[in-house]
Amino acid sequence: MKMGYNLHLEQSQKLVMTPQLKQAIKILQLASIELDQYIEQQIETNPILEMNEAEEKYEEEIIKQKEEEINWKEYVEDFDNYEYTKGVYNNDNDFNYENIISRDTTLQEHLLFQYHITIFDYKYKEIGEYIIYNLNENGYLMSKIEDIASVFQEECSTVEDILQVIQTFDPPGVAARDLKECLLIQLKQMGISNEPVFNIIENYLEEVAQNKYPYIAKKLGITALEVQEICDFIRTLEPKPGRRFASVNNNYILPDAVIKKIGSEYLVILNDRNAPRLTIRDDYRKLLSNGDGNSEATKFLNEKLNSAIWLIRSIEQRRQTIYKVVEMIVKKQRNFFEYGKKHLRPMTLKEIADEIEVHESTVSRATNGKYVETPMGTFELKYFFSSGVEGFDGEGISAESIKNYIKEIVEVENPNKPLSDDKICKLLSNQGINISRRTVAKYRDDLNIASSSKRKRYS
Repeated sequence: MKMGYNLHLEQSQKLVMTPQLKQAIKILQLASIELDQYIEQQIETNPILEMNEAEEKYEEEIIKQKEEEINWKEYVEDFDNYEYTKGVYNNDNDFNYENIISRDTTLQEHLLFQYHITIFDYKYKEIGEYIIYNLNENGYLMSKIEDIASVFQEECSTVEDILQVIQTFDPPGVAARDLKECLLIQLKQMGISNEPVFNIIENYLEEVAQNKYPYIAKKLGITALEVQEICDFIRTLEPKPGRRFASVNNNYILPDAVIKKIGSEYLVILNDRNAPRLTIRDDYRKLLSNGDGNSEATKFLNEKLNSAIWLIRSIEQRRQTIYKVVEMIVKKQRNFFEYGKKHLRPMTLKEIADEIEVHESTVSRATNGKYVETPMGTFELKYFFSSGVEGFDGEGISAESIKNYIKEIVEVENPNKPLSDDKICKLLSNQGINISRRTVAKYRDDLNIASSSKRKRYS
């Protein structure tokens, strides 16, 4: 075989991920709140960019015109009827503490207040505080008694006594070391002395979770109905006593688009009224037109100008893409908006991508983490994309629609004789939905609906 070195030309196409393209993809994928934060960062790093205040001034003028139309005389006459105008002092000339604005109390603060008004020797103060600060957000003690005793060089019995005092505080069940202890503390505080209740919590919590009422009844020598009633009561207890004090990060959903029904038509409105409007600063624009093209300053400004123009273009492209996707969803899912969740039809990302002539990955990025407000509620855009099966009439039925059918069937079943997955499968088949028993079980699990044996009630 002849071997050697040769030179030859070859022409090929490949996609190069330039920084501008990466930025456009990132902007498309960002949610509304994240986009606002990203724009603020870009304004800080790019001196050419600025907020367009023209539209804001226009909105202020509209608000001012509306204020001028207000009948202030009538407003002042009714002013005293509003709750927020209550005085700082009440009718008895006492200070009205309802006017004090405060933040929510944390679990630790709530417990420390109770602990500090409890009579204790000062040397035990730090031990109690240490225990309280070692509770997790659900109110459970995360440290072992032995470890706490070792830290303060005290007897374990002393730490245990202080812990038992804290366990009498509000909320009931706080400072427990496990679920069993948490529930038992609540029973004691409620003054319940029913022996089977204590017995079930101490020995059969796993069986309670699996609804094995006949098994528990046989072990305790009582009826399954009595066990069921006890388990119903146990489920009313609080398994996480500290969660009402937990500092939860509220994830507020800001819809990217709103779908409104006007007459018989549906209108898509992008919810970007409050989004920052970017523009190029006039002073830098003049500086670029009058400056020397070869200077370092001009080169720097030209670079920032290209970056700013690309950013503005990417934001507008994101806006148009989301609008086209939502508009196509309305067109494809009209029956859903007219008649409800059961009429959601199967739809794929590729189907929408072909309609609006973009790549499937573009639709995926445009729908990921984006929400739309509709007459039926607020949904993530990905909610409208699901697989399904074919019905009797040849029309597709989405997986979400099938789940709604299953949910309705379970809601009206006889609780004493719950329907098995096989029977649910046959009922769906009668409605033109042909799916397997295994698929029914999968959808039932997705809906957090227990199996028929666990749904059974005794009477």
